Amino acid sequence: MLGFEVDPLNLPAWLRRTRGEHRLPVAVAIAALIALQLAMPTHLAFQPRYLLPALEAAIFVVLLIANPVRITRESAHLRPLGLALVAIASIATLWSGWRLASGLIDGALGDEPVAVLLKAAAVWFTNVIVAALWYWEFDRGGPAARASGRNPYPDFLFPQMTAPELAKPDWEPTFVDYLYLSFTNTTAFSPTDTLPLSRWAKMTMLLQSASSLVLVALVIARAVNALQ
Repeated sequence: MLGFEVDPLNLPAWLRRTRGEHRLPVAVAIAALIALQLAMPTHLAFQPRYLLPALEAAIFVVLLIANPVRITRESAHLRPLGLALVAIASIATLWSGWRLASGLIDGALGDEPVAVLLKAAAVWFTNVIVAALWYWEFDRGGPAARASGRNPYPDFLFPQMTAPELAKPDWEPTFVDYLYLSFTNTTAFSPTDTLPLSRWAKMTMLLQSASSLVLVALVIARAVNALQ
């Protein structure tokens, strides 16, 4: 399946049951996401501006109570809650992105370059975090499912999977890996070292790259127009 021999008695960590990844990295990312949403200018934020961040925070508290240190516990309720959190964050990001694009096109954001860049950067960073959460939540069924090791078919092919001799024996993808994947996909507009395998992964990366490309193009066009 993977193009190399796997010793059933010495499976790499990402193929077997593990103790689960630490909660801290994704907690920091969600806190940063909520902070960015709250700091978003009024004309870019979903209204009422505290509604979606409050819902995200409430859901995350429940998830944190269920898996406070390491993400291993699965249930019929936790999975939908995790997906709901990312869906709510996606709504906020899509709204801000649409408002930003509209403002760049009609000039409603003003001509102050620093202010425009800061607004665009805030939307861009939320896009990176939200996409990383989607990748993290869906790859092989999510973090808890990956910790159980029951699904051997990855949605993303990380370099450590094809070259296990270069990875530590306990390596498995964690949120930081998906954040890096999201960041590089947003900046390079294409996969870099990690390849999407499933159709949903390919389409999600396509949408993320396209949205980032449109945003960058609009910011550049606005900057050129301001210099004229």
